[in-house]
Amino acid sequence: MKRHLGHVFALVLSAATALAADGLAFKDTAGKHLDVTAGGKPLVRYMYAYDPSSPTNLHTTYKPYLHIFDRAGKVITKGPGGQFTHHRGIFIGWSKISFNGKSFDRWHMKGGEQVHQKFLRQEAAEGKAVFTSLVHWNDDAKQEFIVEERTFTVRQQAGGTLIDFSAKLTAPRGDVKLDGDPEHAGIQFRPANEVDAKKTRYFYPKENADLKKDTDLPWIAETFMLDGAAHSVVHMSHPGNPTGTKWSAYRDYGRFGAFPVKEIKQGGSFTFRYQFFVADGELPEVAAIQKLYNDYAGTQAPTPKLTVFAASQPKPAPAKKPAEKKSN
Repeated sequence: MKRHLGHVFALVLSAATALAADGLAFKDTAGKHLDVTAGGKPLVRYMYAYDPSSPTNLHTTYKPYLHIFDRAGKVITKGPGGQFTHHRGIFIGWSKISFNGKSFDRWHMKGGEQVHQKFLRQEAAEGKAVFTSLVHWNDDAKQEFIVEERTFTVRQQAGGTLIDFSAKLTAPRGDVKLDGDPEHAGIQFRPANEVDAKKTRYFYPKENADLKKDTDLPWIAETFMLDGAAHSVVHMSHPGNPTGTKWSAYRDYGRFGAFPVKEIKQGGSFTFRYQFFVADGELPEVAAIQKLYNDYAGTQAPTPKLTVFAASQPKPAPAKKPAEKKSN
């Protein structure tokens, strides 16, 4: 792999990778979104509004998600509308959730929503900002059947922003199974709708990787283009996540992420853990990425060889046959 931003990302390999972040702070626009700022500029924005007053407002606010900003202060992730409106920033959901004899779709958000209730924690100190959102995943009767504690830890890192994501899911009213398929479930990242689809690239940390069959890969990376500028994301999965995790990382519009399947018994809980490194520019050196992952996961895995994939287009939906006229 050719060298990208080498003079910057060499810092990641040193012991002192984190930049001074004494300026990290919160800015809450009540009822709408919470920013983590650095020097007054937003790094991330947690979109937590919920407004069921009209179908349009509900569609816009039916799930909380995290926006990411580049160093120039521009949002580089997707919100409502555009191609696949339910794809939004960093988000979590499953299209087939079994509960109480029924199946619920908390990916497309059909027949129910994920609703932010309140913030359980907001702390900015020692170079990081941490916040936890209490989120209810509601059934078709508007009652919570999953209770989530969604926590983000945000740090400035040499060359980009480092975001720890954890989701503690509890099943208070009955057994729950989280399922679906790699393209419609899991913990995902979606760049802005204006991404240049012809230039999206994915990087797998395995030689001769099979993008549709390999499981339990520790991380996958992506480079995408917006308005002629490159941006890169590394999506890392903690070893404590469910085994058998598949990845969807091949679409030209840039949505990619991990798809774990998990059963949670009534009264029980499980915490999913991931880390995102988001940088302006091309992808950092693979050794730097592996160093970040080893620090996160507590492992000492060697630097892998990469398989690079050009993104593919989604297959068009099959044409519907015209309805036959019934004879009188």
